[in-house]
Amino acid sequence: MQLLTLVLIGFMILLLGLITRRLLGVPVGWIRTILVSLIVVYGGGALSRRIGEDLGVFTAEGVITPGRDLLAAVVVTLMVAWGIALGLGILVILEALLPTGTVPSLARFLRDLPARRRRSRRYARIVTLAVRHGLGGFLSSRARSDLGDDAPQVARSLREALTEAGVTYVKLGQMIATRPDLVGDAFARELSQLQSDVPAEPWETVRSTLTTELGHAPEEVFAEVDHTPLAAASVGQVHRARLLDGSPVVIKVQRSTARAQVRDDLDIVLRLAAWLDRVTAWGHSLDVRTLAEGFAASLTEELDYRTELANMAAVARATDDHRDGVTVRVPTAYEELSGPRLLVMEEVQGEPVSRAREQLDRMPSAQRAATAGALLGSVLRQVIGTGVFHADLHAGNVFLERDGGLALLDLGSVGRLDAAARAGIGRLLLAVDRGDSIAATDALLEVLDRGPALDDQRLERELGAVITRTASIGSAGTGGLFSELLSLVVRHGLSVPPQIAAVFRSLGALEGTLRQIDPQLDLVEASREAGRELAQERLTPAGLRDSAEEQLARMLPLLARLPRRVDALAESLQRGELSVNVRLLADARDRSFITGLVQQLTMTVLAAACAIAGIMLVVSDGGPVLAENIPLHPLLGATLFLFAFVLAARALVLVFRHTVLPERADRRP
Repeated sequence: MQLLTLVLIGFMILLLGLITRRLLGVPVGWIRTILVSLIVVYGGGALSRRIGEDLGVFTAEGVITPGRDLLAAVVVTLMVAWGIALGLGILVILEALLPTGTVPSLARFLRDLPARRRRSRRYARIVTLAVRHGLGGFLSSRARSDLGDDAPQVARSLREALTEAGVTYVKLGQMIATRPDLVGDAFARELSQLQSDVPAEPWETVRSTLTTELGHAPEEVFAEVDHTPLAAASVGQVHRARLLDGSPVVIKVQRSTARAQVRDDLDIVLRLAAWLDRVTAWGHSLDVRTLAEGFAASLTEELDYRTELANMAAVARATDDHRDGVTVRVPTAYEELSGPRLLVMEEVQGEPVSRAREQLDRMPSAQRAATAGALLGSVLRQVIGTGVFHADLHAGNVFLERDGGLALLDLGSVGRLDAAARAGIGRLLLAVDRGDSIAATDALLEVLDRGPALDDQRLERELGAVITRTASIGSAGTGGLFSELLSLVVRHGLSVPPQIAAVFRSLGALEGTLRQIDPQLDLVEASREAGRELAQERLTPAGLRDSAEEQLARMLPLLARLPRRVDALAESLQRGELSVNVRLLADARDRSFITGLVQQLTMTVLAAACAIAGIMLVVSDGGPVLAENIPLHPLLGATLFLFAFVLAARALVLVFRHTVLPERADRRP
């Protein structure tokens, strides 16, 4: 008998849970649903018996009063329905205070406990660093987003905190520096100076990684490997080696702890970004969650050296260039020896531009100018010609070879442009060359996204002033040309797409490298000359033929359908049947929004109507009586009020679950 009672109670709990979840219309957690159902079943049973006795439906022994079977069924049904309604109310309150999914299950909690401990320690360290560098106030919901004159100081403090936080956060700051349209000029300039300084891994660890990636002991593949690294970066380090045939190579080996460290750090970055996006006004306005997600995807891709190997091949096809006796190239990689954590390439005989001061000083001025011009022309050819370009051309990634040529290294970060963006940047360079501010403005707006309050005439005037100023003062004042263009973009609220931001980042870093190669370089004139050469290549008979074929291929389908469409329009006009059909709410998202709004409004109106009618019936005097102490009107009023309660609970839970989500989804790119 007890077992039957337990089974019956279990069935009632399950049935109550299913009905509750169905009525609310959202996937409420089963654990809280079952707990609420238990409360309703056990608490409601005793309360129902007490109410039934007061109404004379049940006797003191808990059995139905003779002759009142139908009335007892009505009362019991109403009390069960009110029990479900009270359960709904409790679930709605729980959803408002603690939405489903915010508290992990017990199994998941125990499984994630070690990671939570590590994450908690890392959280504490990050918060401590923020407070120590005066950034603690920006973790509060009351933090202001407009810093004004304090921006440079805050940017400096952020750079110092990121440097101390570690390599992943250094890379995060470097990525943020490429989005001045979001963070402003002061932060972009300061964070672009971030550099990581990490100790090298011991040779025993490096040898283990080499053995795993090669599938053989390093001695079977290399005649010798220098145990002292040439350089140690945040993700990997570089060693000099020699193949069995005597060819000098360098091997780039990923750190053994890089993947685990990046995974843990990215987990913190993503969680912290989601929290800042939800809590702080500045985080919401900058859309830090999307920034963090883009950074995580980029850094995860960088951990696979096969991606860099493919980037080297793509940039090499666009880079092999010989101009004015200067060769710009990408070193040859050994694909058969490379893998996810190992990259083998030829050794470049030379030094990075950042350390080649003596060799540069020995070069004649004309040769230095030709070297800088060749590098600029090669990069512009990559950007405008093929759309595949090196996106991180600081002086440490450009090697000056002993024969005077240049080699581009570290292609973990590569930008890609589509044909429309390449054409727009090409037109921008041509407009700058001609001093045409109108054409330059049009080209700029073609590759960037307009802001909501853009003043086209003001942008045109300021862009014209930049072009005129840089053209008139020549090499004496061309420093920061690309930075000035970027500042102009930021001031006018133009949004920079990620691929165009990579172009600005590459050209901004390239400008500093060119200055180190030739401090006397007239950057404007060099850019004009390189852009003019690219334009002339496009204006050759072969270039014009290729361009015409491309445009014709795009237009042929339209031209083929044009006569038929013109004929149909003419016939409709002749018969007087020409009309314009405008479809309102053609977008499915608009229809979904309107449908949801109408449903919410309908439920609210019905809930209000049922509540008012129920209250009026409950407080009304007189009316028919079903039995002693049981008038009909209060019973009907309680039923209508039950409907109002359920409808209101459903409307409220939908509000709690979906109020913020559409807004967040709409602003995602």
